[in-house]
Amino acid sequence: MTVVDLRIYSDPSFVPVVILVDPQREYQAEGRALKLPEVEAVIANCRRLLAFARSQGLPVAISRWRQRGKFLSDFSGFGGWIEGLEPHGSDMVFEKTMPSCYSNQSFAEMMAAGGGDHAVIAGFTGSVACLSTIVDAYHRGHKLTFLGDASASHPLADRRPGESNAIVASVVSLYARVLNVGEWMDGQLTALQRPQGAVRV
Repeated sequence: MTVVDLRIYSDPSFVPVVILVDPQREYQAEGRALKLPEVEAVIANCRRLLAFARSQGLPVAISRWRQRGKFLSDFSGFGGWIEGLEPHGSDMVFEKTMPSCYSNQSFAEMMAAGGGDHAVIAGFTGSVACLSTIVDAYHRGHKLTFLGDASASHPLADRRPGESNAIVASVVSLYARVLNVGEWMDGQLTALQRPQGAVRV
């Protein structure tokens, strides 16, 4: 038996787009200059996020930052997907050449068409690609939620990685709501349990 939430048909803006930013091997591979410290826990939270989104039938948008040269390129061999964070057949994939996801015109059009109403964003890195996307979203009137424990940042000055990401989350809070993955998923489940017209088929 499948439960069809009629809000998907009566108000598509209720359904959040889950945006996963640049889940590429460059950030995980040992010996690479862009490897993020303490990244495995963040990857695990990104996997939780994707599993939840797909189990609920939420739209998933995954970006990939493609550069020419030593980093984030096909030539480097490290521009591909982190295991367990690969797109599935129904996911939207947006390739970009600049940090912000909005640098891909199709992504910008998707968000303008309603994807920016209640989107949630996570991924790599918080201090660059996620932050620039969130600022772009803010200036377009789009409402994003940043999942701080599903994002990682490189060290800033003499700050440790965890401290760096906390600083990024503080900056992001000026432009978007900041939650952790568990809080956001609980909120989604609570919303789905409200008695607002669902039909069993």
